[in-house]
Amino acid sequence: GAPPLSEAAGYAIVLGFGAFFSIFTTALVFLDRAYNGTEQTSEQFNTAGRSVKTGLTASVIVAQWTWAATLLTSSNKAWAYGISGAYWYAAGASIQVLLFGVLAIEIKRKAPTAHTVCEMVRARWGVTAHVTFLVFCLLANIVVTSMLLLGGAATINALTGMNINLASFLIPWGVILYTAAGGLKATFLASYIHTAIIFIVLVISVYTVYVKNFSTDAIYDGLQLVSSYSETQCSNMFRSSDGTSFYEKGAYSCGPVPDNRDGSYLTMLSGGGLQFGIINIVGNFGTVFVDQSYWQSAIAAKPASTHKGYLLGGLVWFTIPFALATSLGLAGVALQLPITSGEAGAGLVPPAVATHLFGEGGAVMMAIMLFMAITSTGSAEGIAVSSLVAYDIYKTYINPEADGPKILLVSKVVIVVFGLCMGVLSVALHYMGLNLGWVYMFMGTAIGSAVVPLWNLLMWKDANALGAVIGAWGGMALAVCTWMLVASVQSGEITVDTLGKLEPNLAGNIVAIVSSGLIHVVFSLAKPQNYDFKSMGEIKMLENDQSGLAEEDYQESVLASAKMWIQKWGWAFTIIMVIIWPLLSLPAGVFSKDYWSMWVFISIAWAFVATFVIIWLPLYESADTFKGIFVAMTGMGSKAEPVAKDQPAVTL
Repeated sequence: GAPPLSEAAGYAIVLGFGAFFSIFTTALVFLDRAYNGTEQTSEQFNTAGRSVKTGLTASVIVAQWTWAATLLTSSNKAWAYGISGAYWYAAGASIQVLLFGVLAIEIKRKAPTAHTVCEMVRARWGVTAHVTFLVFCLLANIVVTSMLLLGGAATINALTGMNINLASFLIPWGVILYTAAGGLKATFLASYIHTAIIFIVLVISVYTVYVKNFSTDAIYDGLQLVSSYSETQCSNMFRSSDGTSFYEKGAYSCGPVPDNRDGSYLTMLSGGGLQFGIINIVGNFGTVFVDQSYWQSAIAAKPASTHKGYLLGGLVWFTIPFALATSLGLAGVALQLPITSGEAGAGLVPPAVATHLFGEGGAVMMAIMLFMAITSTGSAEGIAVSSLVAYDIYKTYINPEADGPKILLVSKVVIVVFGLCMGVLSVALHYMGLNLGWVYMFMGTAIGSAVVPLWNLLMWKDANALGAVIGAWGGMALAVCTWMLVASVQSGEITVDTLGKLEPNLAGNIVAIVSSGLIHVVFSLAKPQNYDFKSMGEIKMLENDQSGLAEEDYQESVLASAKMWIQKWGWAFTIIMVIIWPLLSLPAGVFSKDYWSMWVFISIAWAFVATFVIIWLPLYESADTFKGIFVAMTGMGSKAEPVAKDQPAVTL
């Protein structure tokens, strides 16, 4: 049917919010500079002074990890597989952030002055490995940004009728402006606001589905009824005004779910859900461990905040796909909205359900929520690419004598160029017939082979360069071959559609991460490096900006204690989410009404607690900064002296 919003509303959201956040975040950075004395050097631009506290670190992690896919694909998986799809999306993509906290502390211990992960690779393994992982890191940035724009443009188009190609070009503009103007600190400040808005929309959606409009019993009855329908009953339900049925088996969520216990949506005993869960886990290890933006956030955080920020961020983020898919995704099935599998694959389940529940207000809400997700992650990806180009290409291979101001200029230029180029790539992928869901399933095959070598980079002194390079490229080659072979054997042909199915992607994802790991281990055991991490700790800074590098924060006893803490809790929550929770839900089989009510209660409670924590904690921790700005602006105190480059800056 016709889009619920006008095309003008699409332009207002895309351009209006882009302009607002550009002005707002640039103003905040200006106030910080004017009244807290923070200078914008290349170090500040790319590392935010290495002084970000726990709450803001967690908020930024949530914002970076909340892609268009988090909001859209999670509900698609609930629509396709039921509660197992919602759970495996959330759990399968939380554990990577929890475990990255271990690497985050190791960065502080072994490479405190680094700017990028590729700098660390070059310091340890040399030029060949540096080029190899630079390619993989840039590929990860391109994959993530492609998904952002594919999902975002498709949803803006569905909600407003705005041209999908034009949306792909215009969405990055707001991001480009404030990221290029304010750097990593502007990205972090904007991310906090984006995260707050996303969580407010989230709790409104969950409350409306399960408290205001319906109940757990009503959704339960609807889901059980839908899975009991025969093909004839489904055909009778999906008819146009002239009485002609437009139902196609497999194209709508009607009837029993294949490979689910009793065909029910209300069970964790789901073959398709479990396969997707494995793909999700492997693929997302690639898009966290191989994405410079996560390394950059770890570099930017205070040592005492790094590990806590990542653990809190992972636990808070879990509720976004879990609660949103459990509410909007399953409501789309229970209410039997006429959503096709193609539309669901493009991420249109949440907008359709929100529009049904709230009318035009729901469409606006979803468009804003999605725009927040796209701009926060897009900003992080833009500055990640600019850091890689500035430090690992320009400074390393083009102009080794480049100083801070030149690096700052290159960083800003790259942010603008990258934003424009991604619009072109999104249009190209759209014309190739690739949607958000297709790229999401493929990402592990493309970049998963770099995960184990990058973990070994900081965690294993004997990991050698040759094994890392052969593991990364060899694992990728084996994964792509396996992916195509399984598609050919399963479907008899290799097409975009057959390559997008579960089984080829499952095989490609597993081969990518397992084969590269085995290759790296075998080569390293045959010829151990026995690395002392000295050269990694000697990475040079371009300006003598010692903010965030206070000696007391980097005492070995403090960092060793932090490492023990994050290893204990990171692995504990990983085991709970991936093994214990799913196993405990298996005896329930198809959920009873009481069991289902408990499940929904957990998702609602988690959503409300996470919303409070992620909005309140950064404000509480930054109270002194806000007070300093207020006092200086109102003339109740003296304006701060500029921060000397060898003194710690006021922290956010």
